[in-house]
Amino acid sequence: MSPNPMTPDSGPIGPGLGEGLPGDGTRRRRAPAAPQYVLTEETPVYVISVAAELSGLHPQTLRQYDRLGLVSPDRTAGRGRRYSARDIEQLREVQRLSQDEGINLAGIKRIIELENQVTALQARVTELVDSLEGAATALQQREAAVHASYRRDLVPYQPPSPQSSALVVWRPKR
Repeated sequence: MSPNPMTPDSGPIGPGLGEGLPGDGTRRRRAPAAPQYVLTEETPVYVISVAAELSGLHPQTLRQYDRLGLVSPDRTAGRGRRYSARDIEQLREVQRLSQDEGINLAGIKRIIELENQVTALQARVTELVDSLEGAATALQQREAAVHASYRRDLVPYQPPSPQSSALVVWRPKR
């Protein structure tokens, strides 16, 4: 019997035409691993009861904040609320502003809107600065290309010095 030329990585994924079957000397390639999910600060993972416990608020308070638009969690297909770590922090901040600073919920909503606007504007400024730096770099490259294209055999023009006493009279032809 000749050795099987197939390597484990180039073999069939599943049984087919007698290959990859148990006892035939070939190994099946492993199925690709399931995609890895990366949890970020924005990933909605907490149900309302857990979010309430983490924020120190009652679940009904979280529902009220959602209705008012203070903290709007993501929704599942069944319309259940899912809070992210960022939502939990925002719940804590709303509670702090309300309890410690004495700001009413309408004021807190306005503060949140303004903070979101500032964040968006800062991102836009950063984008514009990057664009401006790119344009400046392109301009410098074009300028360098123009200077590199100058002919080196020409003599640069030098205007007469202010101490010169030369006078030129021009008379047009009639």
